[in-house]
Amino acid sequence: MMQFAIIGIGAGAAAALLFASVTSSVWLSIPLFYLAPLPIMIAGLGWSHWAALTAALTGALGLGAAFGVVFLLAFAAGAGFPAWWLGYLAMLSRPVAAGNSSDQSGSSFEWYPPGRLVVWAAALGALVVIVAIPNFGTDADSFRTGLRGVLNSLLQVKNNAPSDSTDRLIEHLVTAIPLAAAALATIANLLNLWLAARIVRFSGRLARPWPQLSFMSFPPLVGAVLAMAIGASFLEGMVGIVGSIVAASLLLAYGVLGFAVLHVITQGMNARTLVLSIVYAGVILFGWPMLALCLLGLVDTVIGLRGRVLAKRGPPSPS
Repeated sequence: MMQFAIIGIGAGAAAALLFASVTSSVWLSIPLFYLAPLPIMIAGLGWSHWAALTAALTGALGLGAAFGVVFLLAFAAGAGFPAWWLGYLAMLSRPVAAGNSSDQSGSSFEWYPPGRLVVWAAALGALVVIVAIPNFGTDADSFRTGLRGVLNSLLQVKNNAPSDSTDRLIEHLVTAIPLAAAALATIANLLNLWLAARIVRFSGRLARPWPQLSFMSFPPLVGAVLAMAIGASFLEGMVGIVGSIVAASLLLAYGVLGFAVLHVITQGMNARTLVLSIVYAGVILFGWPMLALCLLGLVDTVIGLRGRVLAKRGPPSPS
């Protein structure tokens, strides 16, 4: 237990320092800020979820003492709690009867499915943005007014004078920022969890076998929630704002599922490496190809595209 406490305190201090980097004006502080959950996840995956919980509490209390209650709550909601919870879920397992394990490594445990971890990462990404809404306003109009005021101050300070083009840009940003923030929070959750698992695996402390990510799947309920969120996004008021935030996070999750589908259906293709490279580069450089991957993930969920492809040519070798 003492070891868990020491690891947790050290990880919490590292996470707090990464999170506090946002107070500087250096551009490097932005990626460092989004890496704040990484030390907590490493503690959770490599030692125990108690170490991760200690890290989350240490980081929150440290930032609260240094910068006040706003930083304490922001760290707890945006980095500490999501990192602990994802690490806890990733290491959940239950014993299975001999010979019934679906894990090709021969493990006698059934581990928490990676597809559900992706869904949780999206849910937590949406929740972080939703929780932040009252900082700008308690209803749709006051929220937009508050966000518009912040953007107006930032852009006019930069441009030194208001203009019609600036006003139009602000109006677009007021609509786009909540969606982008939810998608970015989801990406940060997933990237940090993947990096933490890789680091812990490299150190030899990862207890669970590495899952076949290309065969992950989502619970059927997720599609229904996405449909309701998209429908709600067309409504007026705070319901529409919350619906659009949830829809953005879940669409990003289906984009990740689309990557998994793409990895399966391109198995055996001579140009597989080229195709995957183009898709990854397109998503990183332009962003909009992610919409096609979202559609691919949705199609696979509805018709079982990967199963149809594998039925025609046989299962691919494990990757």
